[in-house]
Amino acid sequence: MQRASPSPARSYDVASPHRADLAEIFNQDRNSPARHRQILETSRQEHTRIREEAERVLQEARLKEEKDRVLEQRRKEEERIKTEQELAAERVRLNELKAKKIEIPPLLPDPEPPKPAPKPTPPAAVPPANKVDEPKPTSVLNGAGPFGSTAPTAQPSSGLFSAKAPPAPTPSPSPPVPAVAPAAKPANSVLGIGGLLNGTSQTNGTAGTTGAVPAAPPVAPTALAVPTIDRYTVIHKNLKGLRKMMAEQAKTNRALKERMGDMRRELRKCIGQLSAGAPGVNRSQQTKITNLLREALANQVQSQLIDPSDYVFEPRQPVEGAARNEPALPSLFIYLLNIFSKGAISQFINEASARPETADPVGVCVAATISEPDFLWRGKSMIDILLAKFRIVCPVLFGYRGSEKTEQGRARLGWWKDSGRWIGEQQHMDRMTGLGAGFAAISLRKFAASKKQNPYPARHYWTAMARIVNTPAVEISNTQCIVLKAMIENYEGKFIDAYGSAAVVALRTALVEFPARAPTKGAAVHSLEVLATLLKKNTGLTLG
Repeated sequence: MQRASPSPARSYDVASPHRADLAEIFNQDRNSPARHRQILETSRQEHTRIREEAERVLQEARLKEEKDRVLEQRRKEEERIKTEQELAAERVRLNELKAKKIEIPPLLPDPEPPKPAPKPTPPAAVPPANKVDEPKPTSVLNGAGPFGSTAPTAQPSSGLFSAKAPPAPTPSPSPPVPAVAPAAKPANSVLGIGGLLNGTSQTNGTAGTTGAVPAAPPVAPTALAVPTIDRYTVIHKNLKGLRKMMAEQAKTNRALKERMGDMRRELRKCIGQLSAGAPGVNRSQQTKITNLLREALANQVQSQLIDPSDYVFEPRQPVEGAARNEPALPSLFIYLLNIFSKGAISQFINEASARPETADPVGVCVAATISEPDFLWRGKSMIDILLAKFRIVCPVLFGYRGSEKTEQGRARLGWWKDSGRWIGEQQHMDRMTGLGAGFAAISLRKFAASKKQNPYPARHYWTAMARIVNTPAVEISNTQCIVLKAMIENYEGKFIDAYGSAAVVALRTALVEFPARAPTKGAAVHSLEVLATLLKKNTGLTLG
């Protein structure tokens, strides 16, 4: 078999990748004008292609950006429309609530107590004396009682702070009636646990004696001519008269005018410099205030002497061993006490409204200054001047309540007017916050380690809280809730120190049961529930 000859080598006609380029380089026509025009045309076409591609990409980017802008604008418009729809719905609900009226049925009259059977008496015996009904005290604010012109609603008969509502104002003395046995003390009253009010029952601004009371001796009908009015408003009116009297004195006594103005400005400056976390500064300012009052009491500029009984809540008799039993004191001293009280109230409103903790140093200064032994008159302090101002600016602390939607209701709640117009709701709530904190700062001071007499013991704090939480559900207001929250926040420790386990029960009533009874759950009511949650979180105190 013949061997096959090897196959001829294959020829490859495909040029190498660089052969075309080399051919161009070694082409003799590469520098010819025709070749240059061809290359320029190719470059121009490539440039045109790149430019058109760039313009296309730019146009797409602009379209996308415009699309995104339109989408964002549409989203904002949708949110605006949604917000307006929600606002419209809320206003419709608010208008429905405002238009809604709840008819409150009148209270049925209390049944008359059974009359005791008459006992036979010997012919020679004197017939038993008849007892005359005592006048029922009323409280006056802007021409109305603490609960308006209508009869007060009956209070619930159970609970720690349960108490009877104050009786309706008595327009005229009642005729004498035969003496009957007094009603038994209710099972639950604002005495709460362990007789916290030392034997006096406070019922929304009216104090009454608890327990059995012996029959009073016969009283002449003329003793019942005029019912008792709100004493604090009388004191407040007398203080306004005092300011006018001091202005008249200053016209004829140049030394008094100059010194009185300097002392007034110095007092306000000292009160304004009281601040939290600065005990040294606070003590210094308190010393300055005390020295100013002592100077006024010494009557170095010869102000008129006036009767202090016009500026205290109850009549006072001389007390054996008291530093001051005289029937008159320098008018400049009482005037500066008025300026001092007014400055403290202003500090509570302006500073403690935003930062409630700033009320405490002011409360310390007030309690320490007013309790100075030199400033006591007939054994008691002159704190009634400060309380008269509290009564005007924060009436709910004294048992007053009303509707925040009416003119009379706002007046009874202490809603302030500026230039004849009611201030805004937020400004009103801020004022109430500062005043509630200030009231707690004054009434929860400890004097156990001090030789001074406590001018306003903690039982008054308990009474003020009882007056608020005893409000019937239909009369609960946002103002009461804000004041109650401010009284408790930052002061729950001092309250528990004063009353122990009874205070815990009281806090449960105020922060759990009271807001649960509110007919509407607004932000003010909710703030009480939030405070109960915060107390549990921060202190471990479980209330409900």
